[in-house]
Amino acid sequence: MSVDQVQDIGGEEEGAVAANGGVVEAAAALSSYPVAPGYRLNVRSGPGTGYSLVRVLSEGARVTINCQRTGERVSGPYGTSNIWDNIGSGQYVSDTYILTGSDGYVAPRC
Repeated sequence: MSVDQVQDIGGEEEGAVAANGGVVEAAAALSSYPVAPGYRLNVRSGPGTGYSLVRVLSEGARVTINCQRTGERVSGPYGTSNIWDNIGSGQYVSDTYILTGSDGYVAPRC
């Protein structure tokens, strides 16, 4: 089976220049989050390891979380959780492999 590898998805964080020349951070939904260091992360077609493999993210990848939903409980480098992050149409990763800075939801529910 062939798997496409991706260096980076979702793009860089976007921002706008404020009147005083500072940068205004984009909404949380547009923020990108890093995959845990040293991991190549499987992207699944649904919120669990029983769903088909869509692709594999390379070490150092960042993801943009569109929405989150509950699914299979998984243990990873950032704990144990049943939260799965939607990073694209039909593309889910376990939140336990994404450094969001939170043990809960950081995006709207799917």
